Amino acid sequence: MDDFKLKLTHLHHCRGIGWKTILNILKADPELRRLYQLSINDSFQTTTTLSSSTLHDLHSNLLLEKIHHYHNQNVHIITVFDEDYPVLLKETYQPPWVLYAKGDISLLRNKLKLAVVGSRQCNQYGNEAIQSLFPKLIENGVVIVSGLAAGIDTIAHQTAIRLGGKTIGVIAGGLNHIYPESNKALSLDMMKNHLIISEYPPHTKPERWQFPLRNRIISGMSNGTFIVQAKKKSGSLITANYAVQEGREVFALPGNMFSPYSIGTNELIQQGAKLVQTPDDILEELTY
Repeated sequence: MDDFKLKLTHLHHCRGIGWKTILNILKADPELRRLYQLSINDSFQTTTTLSSSTLHDLHSNLLLEKIHHYHNQNVHIITVFDEDYPVLLKETYQPPWVLYAKGDISLLRNKLKLAVVGSRQCNQYGNEAIQSLFPKLIENGVVIVSGLAAGIDTIAHQTAIRLGGKTIGVIAGGLNHIYPESNKALSLDMMKNHLIISEYPPHTKPERWQFPLRNRIISGMSNGTFIVQAKKKSGSLITANYAVQEGREVFALPGNMFSPYSIGTNELIQQGAKLVQTPDDILEELTY
């Protein structure tokens, strides 16, 4: 790992460091040459000052050792300045400075990625729709991106694998803390033959606020987002909203007007999402 990448990763591990603080530090010192000379008196853009806990972590050899050990744990560190960083994600608002990945990182360079998300408590209709639509998508080399959550996410990952396709999981929390526990076996398979990524260092335990935030990565690295089933206030609608903000395609599965799982998707269609009945409805937009 080169010196700059190591320093940026170290900074990313420090407590009290947010996206804007890293931006301001890079503006003041683009090559991070003075990173280890920073003190509590330093301020950036007049708004950012460093806390004592940040400075403590910045001078911690333990953190540096931890980062060096990632290589032995098959954890890839990909910064926003690296070639392997997903091109589409780089174009989004506040893309993660660092991604931590386990598995086949060549999947990040695949040109056709579809985010597939939906309700955690999905029903048979959602499952059958995925089984019907996925074979042709996989045949056409589409990589399925989802959030490794229960329900639609799990079905999307599993179906892509069963059909011989490739899939990427974007998780809240770090790679050492897979949630839900029921997806442990699936995650181990994906870390070996597919890919799991996170914007948090591997030791980070998942927090509630991280789940909606990781949705911006799911949609941000994908050409389009397909919402399979969603209740009126579903987290999947957050993913759709991110996709709209980034000017990406949004697809939705129409559903029974009496089903709570279709309220969200039917509303998305009313708002202009593309109604999906066949895999071609998705492919013609992705390959346009």
